[in-house]
Amino acid sequence: MTPTDTASYLRHHLTLAGRSDTLFSDDATALIHQTSRGLPRAVNNLAVQALIAAFAADKAIVDESSTRAAVTEVTTE
Repeated sequence: MTPTDTASYLRHHLTLAGRSDTLFSDDATALIHQTSRGLPRAVNNLAVQALIAAFAADKAIVDESSTRAAVTEVTTE
């Protein structure tokens, strides 16, 4: 997927889950795309881990630092 496709993909899945507001910052979305190389399964895995990291840090939005924590978690296996 392209960076635009990745952002649309994330928004689509959030809409299916009942969220209409912004949950991932632009920087977080860009990092997810860059790390996943636009592969849907990798996008999903990183997004879930980023959501967990943001929740653990008591953040209302997934930012770049939460996504970096997710990248570390996913890539150190």
